[in-house]
Amino acid sequence: MDLAGDRPRLTAVLGPTNTGKTHLAIERMLGHASGMIGFPLRLLARENYDRIVAIKGRAHVALVTGEEKIIPPGARWFLCTVESMPLDRPVAFLGIDEIQLCADPERGHVFTDRLLHARGHAETMVMGAETIRPLIRKLVPEAEFVTRPRFSELTHTGMRKLTRLPPRSAIVVFSATDVYEIAELMRRTRGGTAVVLGALSPRTRNAQVGLYQSGEVDYLVATDAIGMGLNLDIDHVAFARLTKFDGRFPRRLRATEIAQIAGRAGRHMTNGTFGTTDEAGTLDEELVDRVQNHRFDPLQTVMWRNAELDFRSAAGLLRSLERRPTRPELRRMAEADDQLSLGLLMRDAELTERARNPAAVRLLWEVCQIPDFRKMLSDAHIRMQGQIFRQLTTGLAGRLDTDWVAEQVDRLDRTEGDIDALVARISHIRTWTYIAHRGAWMADPGHWQERTRAVEDRLSDALHERLTQRFVDRRTALLVRSMKAGGELLAAVNAKGEVLVEGEHVGSIEGFAFYPDATIEDDDLKAIRSAARRALKDEVAGRVGKLEAAPDEDLALAADGVLSWRGIGIGRIAAGPSPLAPAARVRDTDLLDGAGRDRVAARLTRFLADHVARELQPLLRLREAPLSGGELQGAGRGIAFQLVEGLGLLPRRALDGLIHALTAADRRQLSGFGVRFGPSHVYLAPMLKPRPTGLRVLLGAVAAGRPLPAALPAPARISVPVEEGQDAAALDLAGFVPCGPRRIRLDRIDALRDAAESRRRQGGLTADPALAPIVGCTVAEIPAILQAAGYRPTQDDEGRVTYVPVKTRRPQAPRPAAASADSPFAKLALLRRNG
Repeated sequence: MDLAGDRPRLTAVLGPTNTGKTHLAIERMLGHASGMIGFPLRLLARENYDRIVAIKGRAHVALVTGEEKIIPPGARWFLCTVESMPLDRPVAFLGIDEIQLCADPERGHVFTDRLLHARGHAETMVMGAETIRPLIRKLVPEAEFVTRPRFSELTHTGMRKLTRLPPRSAIVVFSATDVYEIAELMRRTRGGTAVVLGALSPRTRNAQVGLYQSGEVDYLVATDAIGMGLNLDIDHVAFARLTKFDGRFPRRLRATEIAQIAGRAGRHMTNGTFGTTDEAGTLDEELVDRVQNHRFDPLQTVMWRNAELDFRSAAGLLRSLERRPTRPELRRMAEADDQLSLGLLMRDAELTERARNPAAVRLLWEVCQIPDFRKMLSDAHIRMQGQIFRQLTTGLAGRLDTDWVAEQVDRLDRTEGDIDALVARISHIRTWTYIAHRGAWMADPGHWQERTRAVEDRLSDALHERLTQRFVDRRTALLVRSMKAGGELLAAVNAKGEVLVEGEHVGSIEGFAFYPDATIEDDDLKAIRSAARRALKDEVAGRVGKLEAAPDEDLALAADGVLSWRGIGIGRIAAGPSPLAPAARVRDTDLLDGAGRDRVAARLTRFLADHVARELQPLLRLREAPLSGGELQGAGRGIAFQLVEGLGLLPRRALDGLIHALTAADRRQLSGFGVRFGPSHVYLAPMLKPRPTGLRVLLGAVAAGRPLPAALPAPARISVPVEEGQDAAALDLAGFVPCGPRRIRLDRIDALRDAAESRRRQGGLTADPALAPIVGCTVAEIPAILQAAGYRPTQDDEGRVTYVPVKTRRPQAPRPAAASADSPFAKLALLRRNG
């Protein structure tokens, strides 16, 4: 597979994320008799291996990564990591995914080597970003280009608080510390999150991704590990950091990096959004435009390392690795870990002496390529590489000591400890899994491959469990599972209103409000409420239907304005179009959607209309009188209209003009409706009864926007003392008006005046103790009340104190103003007088 000789067809399929490039490559590969695709991640190789096994069967598909090799004898299609592609195996189709990684400082030289040298004998395809097009055109002139547009739109939505991010969001940071910190916050405020970072093993990462994909949690906190081909149901990508440490110093994210990560939002034809959190600040408008419209500066160089290595000596190998490229498009990479290991091991004279021939030098180079998955290249890792090379070059067997390997693996086979301890052990065991797949190094490679994989699986499962325990409450994780493809959580509500979701007691439902169980921790409340809201969807819908069909007898309006159904408050009275047509406001609850809330409000509003019609029938009858075509006309009609507006009671002075214009017939008609003309007020007598009074006061307060009265006089009371701090507006509307030291109900003031007039005509009005029960006052208060009711004290010839009415002048109609001598009306009058 080299550039020499006839070149097979090479196609570069380029475009942004979510363009179906990988899917196209797999389709093309399966159209050939054999094929191989190199992926940037072991996780992606495994994912696509499983897909193709489902199509072609396990006997025909191989998986080749540094830590895993599944190669059936009849394998025809190979899914690999780019570094592990068996290029000595001829295939009809060969593909390289994410080819723009040729520019990656750490791994780019491997991708560049594949671009220049790896070929399928019938078809070769590279897939990646548009930014590499000019370099491919220069380096591989025979390449044909196919541009793939993104299936969906990617839209910038600006900055949001972490706690305000929508469900199905991925929050991106660039360090494990930040991942854990934000994951803790999301657990407290959103019920839980999955985490993805490069330090996780593929198994742990898959388990965390599964936690998110299944909907058990609605959020994902991740490093840029999600930016490379992970297919997730992400609707929104939020950058919580805009800088990353690139191995030497922190730097600002490049536009291409933001696009690569943000492009994870949206799947196939589903649009996605991206933005930042308040901690990260805002993105530059120009950068946003470039990301949304996929406009990026083309790459100028790709990383390169000499692939024609000199294995005649260790020193010659090192010199060949340092060779410089001959083309300006190729940039020699800095020393990679394997080259650094080689330089360090060569300082050991004994090891250099052991590398005496090309085979030993090649073996030394293979040992140097043992990865340190902790990305630290520590002294311990270098020492281990030295030990391995010594054992492989000792004696005739050329194998690792089985007891020594067992000791190393056994030391890692422990699942206790915190997250960091498990991450470190997983990194170590992955290194041993890689070693186990170097078949010639082990006496029984199959056994050690299974052994190291089993240890890695146990550690990975333990790590997933720790992550879930720390960042997702177990009960919460169960209950917050979202419903896919119409699926719903299994919920039940027993006769006591207790709510069970997936068998877990989570609280109770009263009316349309959910009350969480008191044992639930504050950190989990939001998640529990979210789960209950989803699980109770059908229950709430059924309750809405039952409420709509319920008779008015099942509903009630309390004095404090609460509207209840079967004794449970579900709303409050609110101001409507008029005082007699109030509205209903449904009690805040996240169990009702917009349509359900509207239906509940409509039913409560209908109840209020019926309730007002029943309780205030005399008032509504008076309201309809002017419209019924009856005899109530003129001033009578005006008084009726204003009384209705005043909810059955008005100060007399507000109606003086209309009262003086009333005819005897008008008074008789109004009296037939129950209208009474008192000395201070005009009122509708039936409206002073306790039940309509309470409703009128409530309606009046709601319509005026006043606080609801704390309490009205008890039904048996006919007067109350005047006290500081009383709700004067409510007492006035209730008909309890000031009369001396007391507030007396209007009809009792009229009764007092009738009794007073009767006594005055029969021999004189005195402060008779018998008057006290009429208005519910004390004997001592009678004189002051009589004076307030319109009587003044006087003393007769015998020295007896009696009370006589205070004479009041009736208001006279105003005389018309004299017309000006210059006005047209004055001139008209003058003409008439002069005949």
